[in-house]
Amino acid sequence: MWIHNLNPTIVGKTGLIPLNLWVVEIRWYGLIYVLGFFLAIWWLQRARKKGKITLTKDEVWDLVFYLMVGVLIGSRLFEIFWEPNYYLSNPLRFFKIWEGGMSFHGGLVGIIIACWWYCKKKQLDFWTMADIISVPAIFALALGRIANFINGELVGRVWNGKWCVVFPPYGDECRHPNMMYSALQRFIVFGWLLTLSFWQEFKPGFIFWNFVFWEGVGRFIVDFYREDVLYYGFSLGQWFSAVMIMVAGWIFYTKYKEEWKKMFTKT
Repeated sequence: MWIHNLNPTIVGKTGLIPLNLWVVEIRWYGLIYVLGFFLAIWWLQRARKKGKITLTKDEVWDLVFYLMVGVLIGSRLFEIFWEPNYYLSNPLRFFKIWEGGMSFHGGLVGIIIACWWYCKKKQLDFWTMADIISVPAIFALALGRIANFINGELVGRVWNGKWCVVFPPYGDECRHPNMMYSALQRFIVFGWLLTLSFWQEFKPGFIFWNFVFWEGVGRFIVDFYREDVLYYGFSLGQWFSAVMIMVAGWIFYTKYKEEWKKMFTKT
């Protein structure tokens, strides 16, 4: 058993570095978002140099800006599904992103729309771009779950196992550190997507749909250890993840059967 006492603030009045920056605080969660977008820039610049995408350096920065806006808007909009009374009773809370509340599924929808919009504007192949972005995206999401653990949020179900954690704001019960389970699951998916990226050339969209399918499977499983409101036996996140699994599975069956065969057939 371990009692959670990590400080979510790096710089601020109550941070690890106690500097008074007026209303500004630097938190681990925000740092992860910044790191994730710089990682995306580096990965896209690498793809540009290898000739996989026809963007200039400045256009890469423009694309990442679109993605950042899409993530922020999508993830906040979907938070309404989780806490409708909280946001609908005071819509201004929607803009207070520093208070937390970022839906993964909403962020995924937001980044897909932003990427599609930019690709249409620049006449780029959306599926090729989606394949490239999937790799840094899942890595950043894994880091995001570590930030959730530092924040002591999205707590797990009560459990008295060897590595259980007490999160004081939620009581004295020991719980699953499910955020770390989720981080591990996402690092595994990252390893798989990275392997596909270097393995061989696949039909555009194949890596992206691997991202959707395996993240959906992982989220569906890990959420059994998360304390959440259940609807017909499953959490809202699990229902959304089930949709991801079914859609990706159907796409694999109808569009990418040959890609799966190619992976396991000697040439």
